[in-house]
Amino acid sequence: MELEIAPMTVKDLEEVLEIEIDSFSFPWSRNSFYTEITGNGYSYYLVCRLKDSKKIIGYGGIWTLFDEAHITTLAVHSLYRQAGIGTLIITRLIKNSLQKGAQKVFLEVRDSNREARNLYEKLQFKVIGKRKNYYLDEDALVMMRDFIETETDIKGSVSLCPDNH
Repeated sequence: MELEIAPMTVKDLEEVLEIEIDSFSFPWSRNSFYTEITGNGYSYYLVCRLKDSKKIIGYGGIWTLFDEAHITTLAVHSLYRQAGIGTLIITRLIKNSLQKGAQKVFLEVRDSNREARNLYEKLQFKVIGKRKNYYLDEDALVMMRDFIETETDIKGSVSLCPDNH
């Protein structure tokens, strides 16, 4: 399976929304994505496509503000989960933020989302807190990875993934 990673564009939004609606109880709107990719100077959003068909199979976004970054969203099409797509996307997002000067990366994840938590833990994120009712129906765990205090960095994870940039 050959993949392409590219910045998200307005043309990608219909396919992104299909994955979004399938993945989340409270999905983002088209307008939310549109605003993020056209009007937020701190954001960086990517899509992952199958190289042959150009079908979008995953996406993610991150904000970078000074020395901190915040992963805003990450989703993979249900047929392609557990195949390393999430790792590929998140490592590219983090790599971009590190190049912009981020030293810490934060995210929220549903307490019950074991698959996502496993991914983040594999990438050395640690639970640092909890946000009550963050998802309206469930708490969120706040996770963080500090790239200053850890000896390893994201380059090791990136090298595991093809670089079709």
